[in-house]
Amino acid sequence: MSLFNKPEIASLVAEFRDELGNIADWWVKNTIDEKNGGFYGQVEADGTAVASADKGVVMHARILWFFSEVCQYIDKPEYKAAAHRAFQYITNYFHDAEYGGVYWSLTADGHVKDSKKQTYAQSFAIYGLCAYYKLTGNQQAIDKAYEYFQILQKYCHDDEKGGYLEAFDRKWGDIGDFRLSEKDDNLPKTQNTHLHVMEAYATLHLVKPTAESALALRRLVDFFDGTIINKANNHLRLFMDVDWQDHSKTFSYGHDIECSWLLYEALVALNDPLVMNRVKPLVLAVAKTTLTEGLGDQGQVCDEYDIGKAIKHQESCWWVQAEAMVGFLYTYQLTGDTAYWQVFNNIWSFTKEFHIDRALGEWHWLATRDQDADYNTYKAGFWKAPYHNGRAMMEVIKVLSDKLH
Repeated sequence: MSLFNKPEIASLVAEFRDELGNIADWWVKNTIDEKNGGFYGQVEADGTAVASADKGVVMHARILWFFSEVCQYIDKPEYKAAAHRAFQYITNYFHDAEYGGVYWSLTADGHVKDSKKQTYAQSFAIYGLCAYYKLTGNQQAIDKAYEYFQILQKYCHDDEKGGYLEAFDRKWGDIGDFRLSEKDDNLPKTQNTHLHVMEAYATLHLVKPTAESALALRRLVDFFDGTIINKANNHLRLFMDVDWQDHSKTFSYGHDIECSWLLYEALVALNDPLVMNRVKPLVLAVAKTTLTEGLGDQGQVCDEYDIGKAIKHQESCWWVQAEAMVGFLYTYQLTGDTAYWQVFNNIWSFTKEFHIDRALGEWHWLATRDQDADYNTYKAGFWKAPYHNGRAMMEVIKVLSDKLH
């Protein structure tokens, strides 16, 4: 298939649009919590809701973002209703009216479970609120997004060493455990949080630009250019101390390729030709490294590389393939190198065969080829929302549709 073959591209766009609708419909059908409000904190692999599961703010903010954005592609009233539902639940339950920002988690019935303030979570709240503002023009949404932006700048930004610290207690005081999850290293600065602060700030700057948002976004771009991306190998430094010293034990191919296109989008949002010319080669270098080093035995992008053991883990996670499709398609668009177009198509074929659940809907966390007999990882939960796969569908539709005109 070639990008110059318009009938084939039109067919591919239709395929991605169908899957986008499948994803959205599954979430509307399976995750709305009619009893307690918002969305169930967890839905099992077979579609069974865990009504007692805690509700996470990252999941809800990602749902807000997704349903706000999907309405730009598929006009269904139930999608807009889901966006409204997520907005109301976040502002009514996750928002901390006393100390500002959003709580990390709530009980199933909406009481505060974990009041810590993760910088990552505040960023996703901004991201979702900006999308909702684009959809509705709701002034409260953009005001709240800027309120959280100011909070991040006031409490989370490291004014001495630069960048953003990971986590705080409810009152924005020091906290001993910075980690987003148990699998992370307990260090105060990470690429993951910086990546999603940048993502949120780029979106904020696009929908409501100010001098403050421009400065904050420029600083983030500079940190990726100067510190977070290791230019000796074109991988992200995953975990760092306050002084930006690298403590990473692995390379994360998924985060590498996700960073390549989110960094490019930040450059577009910043709209500074000098910065674009300086940083764009790094964007392409990171994508090339993932292409060269990160592919697995069936064309998938592997999970990670263990530096100490020199082992490349072949397991396929749903979010890695979603981000890789977007990253490689962007790189093909920027370079014209057909190797990126080919790997994009290969990953989509792999995803259709091993990740998309044709029988029960949504995507498997792990590819079916990597699952053991006891596999039962949730379809929706703290770390799985229609964000990675839903966004990939929309980004691919957007890029390919441009080629049809």
